[in-house]
Amino acid sequence: MDIKEYFARISYRGSYDKLDLATLTDIFQHHIRAVPFENLSIHCGESIELDLEATYNKIVRRNRGGWCMENNYLLSWVLKTLGYNVTLLGSRVYVSEYDAYAEEIDHLLLKVVLDGKSYIVDGGFGMAYQLWEPMELISGTDQPQTPGIFRLVEESGVWYLEKVKRKQWVPDQSVSTSHNVDKEVCRRVYLFTLQPRDIEEFRPSNTHLQTAPDSLFVTKSICSLQTVDGVRALVGWKLTEIKYNFKDNMDLVEIRMLADEEIEKTLREKFNITLDKKFVPINTSRLSLF
Repeated sequence: MDIKEYFARISYRGSYDKLDLATLTDIFQHHIRAVPFENLSIHCGESIELDLEATYNKIVRRNRGGWCMENNYLLSWVLKTLGYNVTLLGSRVYVSEYDAYAEEIDHLLLKVVLDGKSYIVDGGFGMAYQLWEPMELISGTDQPQTPGIFRLVEESGVWYLEKVKRKQWVPDQSVSTSHNVDKEVCRRVYLFTLQPRDIEEFRPSNTHLQTAPDSLFVTKSICSLQTVDGVRALVGWKLTEIKYNFKDNMDLVEIRMLADEEIEKTLREKFNITLDKKFVPINTSRLSLF
């Protein structure tokens, strides 16, 4: 594994000599705009390995994306290689339809300590809840970012991540949108503690999420990528493109349903992904991602 090869993959040409917040943020933003959040392997008959070299080969050399345990595991290697103080953390993702958090840890994120301050770095959540900047680990303070206002709230050692949403403008009302386009003002994202985790602790979740019949990742094929002004996502056959703060504190949401023959071209042109095996789109879950 070669850090310069990784930087070429994410088109990062900046300096990385200084271990400061500006450099960390710059690298992080290049990563989320180059490496999709995706679970397409599951729907190509491939397994997702929780192995650093396998993840490196997949994302860096095969030009693919990955889900949280791949993206953030790779990011932890990148940041540790550069000399950052990095700790793996585990979180439980909130499912709005059930108004509940997952029972077991099902999401990997990172804590980075810089100049005595702790930051949450999460390059593997995807969709419209993807952080665009490291979040300082302070409770109850709004931290505005381009996607919206994020906030961390700590209660008895448990930290909760929330996002305050803008209103959304959907020009084409003939295409169905998620149930919560205008109803939800603040979305819970996940909860976590500061207990350091080892990658081995994520193996049960890594297996369960790609094999359980009711898993979101089994019932939905997902590919999302952050852009310079928003996010685009392909879920099943539905292509959604969002431009943040398009006008009057509203996000522009454009949705199009694709035909089977458009999927391969869309993955290549919108997400820079070419798959080795036959991809079978799916979207049978009622759970929403926006």
